[in-house]
Amino acid sequence: MPESSSAIESTLVENRVFEPNAATVAAARIGGMDAYHALCAEAEQDFEGFWARLARAGLVWHKPFTEVLDESNKPFYKWFQDGELNASANCLDRHMGTPTEHKTAIIFEADDGAVTKVTYKELLAKVSQLANALKAMGVQKGDRVVIYMPMTVEGVVAMQACARIGATHSVVFGGFSAKALQERIQDAGAVAVITANYQMRGGKELPLKAIVDEGLALGGCDSIKNVVVFQRTASACNMVAGRDVLMHEVMAAQSSECAPVMVGAEHPLFILYTSGSTGKPKGVQHSTAGYLLWAKQTMDWTFDLKDNDVFWCTADIGWVTGHSYVAYGPLAAGATQIVFEGVPTFPHAGRFWQTIEKHRCTIFYTAPTAIRSLIKAAETDAKVHPKNWDLTSLRILGSVGEPINPEAWMWYYRNIGGERCPVVDTFWQTETGGHMITPLPGATPLVPGSCTLALPGIITAVVDEMGNDVPNGQGGILVVKKPWPSMIRTIWGDPQRFKKSYFPEELKGYYLAGDGAVRSIDRGYFRITGRIDDVLNVSGHRMGTMEIESALVGKTDLVAEAAVVGRPDELTGEAIVAFVVLKRPVPTGDEAKALATELRNWVAKEIGPIAKPKEIRFGENLPKTRSGKIMRRLLRSLAKGEAVTQDTSTLENPHILEQLSKSN
Repeated sequence: MPESSSAIESTLVENRVFEPNAATVAAARIGGMDAYHALCAEAEQDFEGFWARLARAGLVWHKPFTEVLDESNKPFYKWFQDGELNASANCLDRHMGTPTEHKTAIIFEADDGAVTKVTYKELLAKVSQLANALKAMGVQKGDRVVIYMPMTVEGVVAMQACARIGATHSVVFGGFSAKALQERIQDAGAVAVITANYQMRGGKELPLKAIVDEGLALGGCDSIKNVVVFQRTASACNMVAGRDVLMHEVMAAQSSECAPVMVGAEHPLFILYTSGSTGKPKGVQHSTAGYLLWAKQTMDWTFDLKDNDVFWCTADIGWVTGHSYVAYGPLAAGATQIVFEGVPTFPHAGRFWQTIEKHRCTIFYTAPTAIRSLIKAAETDAKVHPKNWDLTSLRILGSVGEPINPEAWMWYYRNIGGERCPVVDTFWQTETGGHMITPLPGATPLVPGSCTLALPGIITAVVDEMGNDVPNGQGGILVVKKPWPSMIRTIWGDPQRFKKSYFPEELKGYYLAGDGAVRSIDRGYFRITGRIDDVLNVSGHRMGTMEIESALVGKTDLVAEAAVVGRPDELTGEAIVAFVVLKRPVPTGDEAKALATELRNWVAKEIGPIAKPKEIRFGENLPKTRSGKIMRRLLRSLAKGEAVTQDTSTLENPHILEQLSKSN
């Protein structure tokens, strides 16, 4: 929580508005703002009735629920708790006997461009075989299974197979180190690991099984009885007799039919450890029914899903976006989706646009980090500009992972969407399970850089440090005032940390998102200003780092990407340090000083003199994980002149730290 009670200042103003076109409104599930407001009114008038209606319509129940919301032990809310169902059955079995049975569920595009298609019926058979194999190994309902897999069909199969037998999965991103993997296995008390011999990324074969072996050898993982290995490449890997088995061999020995194990609505579907944190991993625990309901509902609402859509979420299954909008939401909704193994820049930086053209993708959902890197690539190499591919199949664009700055939004809207496609800028978190604040493509007028309004049933607000609402136009802390079905249930094994982290007493029992936000004066639209622990206090002025980053990237002729952090300063309390990637080679000497001055003056013009960075450092890139997440904690260390002691094994580009350690 920020210590100061003063408001977070916000001076960045965006006046451009893009209304949804008439054809989109007419065809949408939620068409026009009147329809949106009607749903919001329904939730306001009968909150439990609203959610009960959605849950009965959206999910297939083995045993119907009679109780909607149990608030008797706040903040440990329970939803639909006397109902029973199975998540895998809701994603696969529900489609059997319908036309969706023979529909393509997954179009798998491998790193090398090879394509494999799997129907819903074929996917159910694969999931059932692996589920039976896990049962034969002794994995039972309630056991935890760690999944450390590449972005493949088999990764989704592994998640669904665990759900099918009532085992709780914990997916660990395939770029995490042996130590990070060991910590998660230990914390979850996992009985098995599902992994691959290698993964393919950017034409390179990278080890996974060897990292599992290394992690287990670190000790404290005695709970692991089996390691299941998917043979992604022909290369051999170490296999430990009596513990390790090959996935294709154990699946081949099993029936393609496996009755789903019914579980209570509140049964833990998965634990997902939040990335980038220091100290003990934080295992976010999600329920089965509430989580799945919202993953499916937001597919229908946010993406306005149609039967003939080809949906593509570029996120890895190691992140929550890959859970909600790859492994569960699209399948529960009966969608055809692209699962992409590769990276956006291999074999060239037009790979995303080429893939959209190839598969006639209609809904494209990616991260601002990817968009900004591809803007830079397109502006430096005409051969990879999106205009070289036919993107007319697209009808909806999405943004996820962090706030998208207005200029990147405009480039995305113009160059990828052809000024036809609504951009749904989705705000949500690992802890929320699904979208919270987002435009609806057939209803919401769009404002670049704004995630606009909360979805029906999601009661959000901007408050001060005592939980009091602040007026529109004034920055504050983003909270959710009422519980919702897909919310985090607890931190695995640490309920006190859960209460302290997300429901601090001084905020009236509201859910603390951990982000600063401001609502526009005219429309009440939300704009996320950055993490509240990324609020800088410069000479008594409190400013969100995201706003300064957005201003820097707004200098479109010069800046490709920027990250802003604070460091202690004797004079001003905190000094602003900006790490900047230019659309030209890294400058040195007098050129670097001149460019730094130009950018400082630009920020002063865009926001105000108080927001001018005291120091600007230039680099070829920013320190990122292999998922594209900027590791700001490393930048804070560099800004303070400290030696980097944190684990950097998950970095895509560790060499960049040395370059950014030098001040201009």
